[in-house]
Amino acid sequence: MNYTNYGIRPELVERVKVKMKNPVVKERVKQALHGVTKYDLQDRLKVRRLIRTSAGILQEQLTEVQEEQLTAFVIGQKIDPNNTIHLIKLWAMFR
Repeated sequence: MNYTNYGIRPELVERVKVKMKNPVVKERVKQALHGVTKYDLQDRLKVRRLIRTSAGILQEQLTEVQEEQLTAFVIGQKIDPNNTIHLIKLWAMFR
């Protein structure tokens, strides 16, 4: 399922992609996500906290609605960060 099906705007995704090309920003986001498990990515509160932390690093102001859309998207993907196939699928969705 595509992120636009969750109401996430392509403009937001494009801004984040550009910001993630900065190696310093990318490293800070990676550090914020270090150690996250598939169970963490199914916990609404933890996902919301990760989104807020990442948005702060990226200097993106998110509305409550945007946070909820992003949270629903992450939970809906059932991501296992230790599963290479899951990561490739996500990478393909956002490249």
